[in-house]
Amino acid sequence: MGDDELIGRIAAGDRHALTDLYQRHRGPLSSYLRVFTTDAGVIEEVVQDTMLAVWKGAHRFAGRSSVRSWVFSIARRRAADVFRRKSLRIEADPEWINVADPDPGPESRALSGEAEDDLLMAISSLPTVQREVLMLVFIHGLSYREAAEAIAVPVGTIKSRLNKARQSLRVQIQRRADA
Repeated sequence: MGDDELIGRIAAGDRHALTDLYQRHRGPLSSYLRVFTTDAGVIEEVVQDTMLAVWKGAHRFAGRSSVRSWVFSIARRRAADVFRRKSLRIEADPEWINVADPDPGPESRALSGEAEDDLLMAISSLPTVQREVLMLVFIHGLSYREAAEAIAVPVGTIKSRLNKARQSLRVQIQRRADA
């Protein structure tokens, strides 16, 4: 059953559909939220708040975006609310890159030992907005349009942030290789 059908069932009051949506998106949301904090309690709080917002707002979902980008955008707003309310400092977890993909593809397998450590260090030093876009597009597979919808910016901004992130990663990795 697809996400659109689950949202329709949630809108009709089906709690089992919410459970199914939660099971489907809990891992990716938790992984995404690691861009902002390493606090597992805060991450779980935001995921729970997100699902509560989905439950309350499913009847308003108009389908102008994908369910996935809608859920990520809710999580992003809920995270911002928590950070404001608790005065938390945004602190990224450099291990987020390993969380989302339990069966890495050939590119991930090619990275090993020192090269992977260099990449993780380079990614963790990127500005949060660049790490966030990398996470959405490359780890969670959102299209540029979906990523733009999730964080409420134009598609061009997504492309620009990815380009800047790639350039920065290239420079940082080359510096490490030369050292």
